[in-house]
Amino acid sequence: MLELRNIHGGYGKITILNGVSFAIPKPSITTVIGPNGAGKSTVFKAIFGLLNIQSGQVLLEGQDVTRQSPRQMIGHGVTYVPQGRNVVPQLSVYHNLELGGITAQDQVKLRKRIDAVMDQFPMLREFRDRKAIELSGGQQKQLEVARALLLDPKLILIDEPSIGLSPNLVQEVFRTLLRLRDQGVSVLMVEQNAKAALAMSDYGLVLELGQTRMHERADRLLADPRVGQLFLGGHVAPSAQGATSPHAG
Repeated sequence: MLELRNIHGGYGKITILNGVSFAIPKPSITTVIGPNGAGKSTVFKAIFGLLNIQSGQVLLEGQDVTRQSPRQMIGHGVTYVPQGRNVVPQLSVYHNLELGGITAQDQVKLRKRIDAVMDQFPMLREFRDRKAIELSGGQQKQLEVARALLLDPKLILIDEPSIGLSPNLVQEVFRTLLRLRDQGVSVLMVEQNAKAALAMSDYGLVLELGQTRMHERADRLLADPRVGQLFLGGHVAPSAQGATSPHAG
């Protein structure tokens, strides 16, 4: 689905990514973990055309999409749910969904997509005329994910979906992502709740200092003591620095 080849990039003269390489299959859920400042969110911005890529390639289903704009990436079937709340608080649920499809050329098809998305998220249909600010944190996150689905994406980039949510709501959001994977959508996720995210993911990716340190099946990362060391403030051992293909073993 997606492949990054030796991506270097950052903001202005500051380089954040120092050779990130990985590939994710479809459909799958891949969780990106690592210490603060590792470049996790920056990778998403590089993929989605929000970051200056100095060198390297981004491939989507084998097509080179390096340095394409967010609008172009949406056209290729990639959507991005940034960290934090990204709804328009004073607009209704339905109008927030309409904004998600603002780039759609066929408005009749868009309305059908909104109906289909509300079928997937019954709460949104129930509260369609309610202002987004009146929704709970978990409901707002569902609205964000639903809005990302309006353009029928192949790949969703979602940054910290559990931030600010109760444990029950976190599980609700994770169940939503699992359902999307089962429907054929690939998910690339950054998540602070690393153990819970890896437990429901197919693959895991460890970034440190803007580089890929480990790329492995999620269950193997969960069992790897080096991952625990990293989250205790250490560094990944040098022997782990060769990125492992998710298809290995």
